[in-house]
Amino acid sequence: MTVIIDTVSKERPRHPEKAGRPDSPMLRKPDWIRVRAPVSKGYAATQAIVRENRLVTVCEEAGCPNIGECWEKKHATFMIMGDTCTRACAFCNVKTGLPGALDAEEPVHVAEAVAKLGLSHVVITSVDRDDLKDGGADHFARTIGAIRAQCPSTTIEILTPDFLRKDGALEQVAAAKPDVFNHNLETVPSLYLMVRPGARYFHSIRLLQRVKELDASLFTKSGIMVGLGEERNEVLQLMDDLRSADVDFLTIGQYLQPTRKHHPVARFVTPDEFKSYEAIAYAKGFLMVSSSPLTRSSHHAGEDFARLKAARQAKA
Repeated sequence: MTVIIDTVSKERPRHPEKAGRPDSPMLRKPDWIRVRAPVSKGYAATQAIVRENRLVTVCEEAGCPNIGECWEKKHATFMIMGDTCTRACAFCNVKTGLPGALDAEEPVHVAEAVAKLGLSHVVITSVDRDDLKDGGADHFARTIGAIRAQCPSTTIEILTPDFLRKDGALEQVAAAKPDVFNHNLETVPSLYLMVRPGARYFHSIRLLQRVKELDASLFTKSGIMVGLGEERNEVLQLMDDLRSADVDFLTIGQYLQPTRKHHPVARFVTPDEFKSYEAIAYAKGFLMVSSSPLTRSSHHAGEDFARLKAARQAKA
């Protein structure tokens, strides 16, 4: 896997808030975490559509290790509201700083790309936009509406920020009726100050719970990374917290350190440990669990959504 360099240009550092941090060691990846560089024709075709529609993808911005596999299948996770995040999470490779103005035409461009790619299921995420009064809720709703208008049979999964201190934002997004509402906890509460300092763990739990209160028909989903320094019992408690919020789907994947300036990898969790987490999560009542070293929120999202619907029907 390619490690993404910590700057995008000489003029503007990618992570200005991390520039003064001491370098952290980068552990050698075990065999089970390695992937091949993307070179396929399918990858190139997806890249061309993304460029043609002037879109940003979290696949590229976050340096996802699954980009070759997903783009080969013409699957991409679109990142709306620009490529610059107002927060500075210690794990994340998305550029940070003061974002520019929203592109009013972006929802239509996303819908056009979904149509060109022929997607039956699409994932839409965004940077944090704490600079906006609604945190970008209206932009999410407009993007969902544009996709519904152009691709009425496409199911829509959104991966949202926490909309912290943005009254009415969550309600606006839920009212647009995505098929899956995803908001990631990312890690256990004891690591929030170091890993996710701009967020609040129990606010995120409450956000997921509130989605179900607003519309019980929506599937809810959340994900975490392991290998950041968490303890096993903390992961199990997090599962219980999510179940108390009636979350349907849990993803667990290995944290990969983007650069030496980011939070270090404490350890690489073994495939057997991921299988153990999966078994425990199912026992706790999740309808769907994806737990493996290379699991990411949107990896195999279409196939997982089909399984999620089947699991709900079987339970009914």
